[in-house]
Amino acid sequence: MTSTVPASLTRTAGDSTLQAVFLDMDGTLVDTEGFWWDAEVEVFADLGHDLDEAWRDVVVGGPMTRSAGYLIEATGADITLPELTVLLNERFEDRITRGVPLMPGAERLLAELAAHNVPTALVSASHRRIIDRVLASLGRDRFSLTVAGDDVARTKPHPDPYLLAARGLGAEPGRCAVIEDTATGVAAAEAAGCRVVAVPSVAPIAPADGRVVVGSLEEVDLSFLRTLITRMN
Repeated sequence: MTSTVPASLTRTAGDSTLQAVFLDMDGTLVDTEGFWWDAEVEVFADLGHDLDEAWRDVVVGGPMTRSAGYLIEATGADITLPELTVLLNERFEDRITRGVPLMPGAERLLAELAAHNVPTALVSASHRRIIDRVLASLGRDRFSLTVAGDDVARTKPHPDPYLLAARGLGAEPGRCAVIEDTATGVAAAEAAGCRVVAVPSVAPIAPADGRVVVGSLEEVDLSFLRTLITRMN
């Protein structure tokens, strides 16, 4: 976990009960979910296997170990999980060094949160080395804290990453808003007790108690996030 949050920012200013905002990275802030799938397709092609497009919904949004393990089992590829993880990270890193496109509304939302001194954390299942590369495009100073998949023993869909982020910012999970694009990430945030805004990127996500589903980040602003908390507390 990497944190730069000053003690004065461990609570949101004003009368809102919103204490912090946690954002997923791939598919939520940056348009990279397709990059991961392309990397997986290319690596397995090199190993002599074609990936079924239907598997894409299975592996999206999860930790590398789960996704890679599933694909090894599904294809019968002769490769170990550690070996495959290295190949996938290398292929993905090669793609993101050419530039990472932001999702619609991401730049505006991050600027608004920063302008209002809202403690903000980037919480991703991606490895630290990947997050550090993407932060070059997102802006490292936009986040009070970052949590990578290899910062916790159990990453998404377990609640650990979001619980760690809440502790790091001195916030109560129930007063934190999480923005996620996959069912795996939503499950992690909800298990941690956070309020969730789902912005589906690849597979659909149904509305539920404590969860709002929107079409894009362009529908989300600080007022929306504050209302999400006050309405559900």
